[in-house]
Amino acid sequence: MKNKWYYKSDEGGLQRKLAEGITTRLFFSDQIMLSVAEIAPYTEPSIHSHPEEQWGYLLEGECVRIQNGEEVAMQKGDFWQTPPNTPHGVRTGKLGAKILDIFNPPRRAYTKPGQGLAATQHSNGTDSL
Repeated sequence: MKNKWYYKSDEGGLQRKLAEGITTRLFFSDQIMLSVAEIAPYTEPSIHSHPEEQWGYLLEGECVRIQNGEEVAMQKGDFWQTPPNTPHGVRTGKLGAKILDIFNPPRRAYTKPGQGLAATQHSNGTDSL
């Protein structure tokens, strides 16, 4: 990425399609990564995990956060923490969602163009496929 100190969340960054109905703009350095994800209304979760720690902040809309099989309704302004290798995902309703995700360390697969979650997929939120 171009080395500068300011960014516009709706401009620039590395664009990536994570799944059907989920796109993101990625901003990263050597130590941290920010992902501004747009999730379309009525998007079903893809339960997955990855070795990076992740924090999420719901900027707009609403969603159900799923983590380790537990489901929690989230509203604008809510946030969550996901330890490494923890099965997680979100489900949206009629409003969809815009989420700021923060990863440490940066997700290597997300530092170059491509698509997909680049993560371990899980079924039922707990079992590896």
